[in-house]
Amino acid sequence: MLVLENFNVTLDGKHILHNINLTIKAGETHVLFGPNGHGKSTLLNAIMGLPRYRVSGRCCFKGQDITSLSVDERARLGIGLMFQRPPTIRGLSLRNILKICARNDIDIDTLASQLKLRTFLERDVNDGFSGGELKRSELLQLLTQQPDLALIDEPESGVDLENIGLIGSALNLLLEKEKPRYQGSDCQLKHSRHKAGLIITHTGHILNFVEADVGHVLYEGRLACTGHPREILAFIQQKGYSECVRCLV
Repeated sequence: MLVLENFNVTLDGKHILHNINLTIKAGETHVLFGPNGHGKSTLLNAIMGLPRYRVSGRCCFKGQDITSLSVDERARLGIGLMFQRPPTIRGLSLRNILKICARNDIDIDTLASQLKLRTFLERDVNDGFSGGELKRSELLQLLTQQPDLALIDEPESGVDLENIGLIGSALNLLLEKEKPRYQGSDCQLKHSRHKAGLIITHTGHILNFVEADVGHVLYEGRLACTGHPREILAFIQQKGYSECVRCLV
């Protein structure tokens, strides 16, 4: 699904990511740990092709080199990004952006009800939304887009305990880990787990709700180690990132 080869990223003249090599297969969910400021969001933004980021190396999606493609071209191919801090878009309703995102004939009202956002559909995108509402709005947009690769930036950040389970359920639906509960022509998700995900987590709480296949630690702009997500998280909680990198690399 995704292959990064010697992937380097520079932002505003500063070298952020160094020689990242990463492979995510179809149907896999990977989780990315790392301290704040070490390049996790930069990695997702660069894969999505945001124009501020200068990259070298190769980024291949479903066998195609997309390194030089624009954001909209990558989105049309099937990559979706859930921002950690999404922008407010005044003058555009949530319902209308969902219509723009939708790849198939999806029942927007039913899906919004599942995420407790039915009453938000006529409001401007993210205008006055709380932290949990922002996350659910982002996930609702991704669920209508149905990307083959979902890039998820800290889904539990700013979400209270009551809503984190709802976020987890939406992620499981997005990543084909549970059956869809909405109807619509040609909108049934495949249950063979074709869709892949790369989830950034700072606390690891999301692993209580979404099962991940592979874990990585991004430290000082480098992928320092790879292993079982829960084992890595337990070691980080006990020893910290620097000791994790020293022992597991």
